[in-house]
Amino acid sequence: MAVVTMKELLEAGAHFGHQTKRWDPRMKEYIYAERNGIHIFDLRLTAQKIEETYNFVVDISKQGMKVVFVGTKKAAQDIVREEAERCGMLYVNERWVGGLLTNFNTIRKSMNRLKELEKLEIEGYFDTISVKEKVALQRELTKLRKLFGGLKNMSFLPGAVFVTDTHKERSAILESRKLNIPVVGVVDSNSNPEEIDYPIPGNDDAIRSIRLFASLIANAVIEGREGKVETGEQVVEPIEENPEEILKEELKVKDLEK
Repeated sequence: MAVVTMKELLEAGAHFGHQTKRWDPRMKEYIYAERNGIHIFDLRLTAQKIEETYNFVVDISKQGMKVVFVGTKKAAQDIVREEAERCGMLYVNERWVGGLLTNFNTIRKSMNRLKELEKLEIEGYFDTISVKEKVALQRELTKLRKLFGGLKNMSFLPGAVFVTDTHKERSAILESRKLNIPVVGVVDSNSNPEEIDYPIPGNDDAIRSIRLFASLIANAVIEGREGKVETGEQVVEPIEENPEEILKEELKVKDLEK
C-alpha cells in the first residue's frame, strides 16, 4: 500500500509550485502544467519520490541513525517541532547555527551547557543565588534552548537531514553535503533538485503541505524503529486511484496557496 495517495497530496495543496517566472529549469521533469502563471507539479512523480524517500528513512532508522528535521520559517516551525518530537528525532526550528554539523565537537559544548543549566534549574539552584546571577543564567538558558532545544540529545552526527524549504535552509544543506550526510528535502519549482539526495517535489509554503511531508518522514522514522505505524483506524482495502483523473483535478482547483 502506498504511503501517500495523490488525492492526499492534492487535498494538501502539494501540487502548487511558484510563479512560472521564478522557476528553476532543473525542475522541468516534475512539472505537469502551468495554470494562471503558476506551475503545477505532477503528483505521480511526487508520490513516487515520497515512496523512495520513505523507504530510505525507514532503512536508516532501522540502523539506529538519527534524522534532523529543519524548518526555520514561521509556517514550518511548529510542524517541525511537533513531528520531530512525535518520532523522537532532533530538530532545528529557530536558526541554523553555523558549524552545527561541520564543527560539531565545538557546538556540542553548547548543547552540554544547555543540559547542565536545565539540571541546575530543576534542582533549584537558581533559587540559591543572587537575583543578578539568576537573571544572567536564565537569559543564557533561554538563548540556548532557542538554538539547541531540539538538539540537546544529539551525541553524534545524524544519518540524514530533512529540510522543509531548500532555499531557506541553504546552510543546513551545504554543511550536510560537505560531510556526505544525505539530504531529504521538499523541492519547490524554484529550487535545484540536484543538490538534494532525496528530493520531494512539492509546495514548500502551504502549511497543510508542509505538515503532510513532515508527518510522512516522521512516520517513516517510527516504522523503521518500531515497525508499522499504528493509526488506530480500521484497515480497509485501498481504493485504486486513477492518476489521470487526479491530474485533471489539479487544474480545477480554484484556491491557489502561494
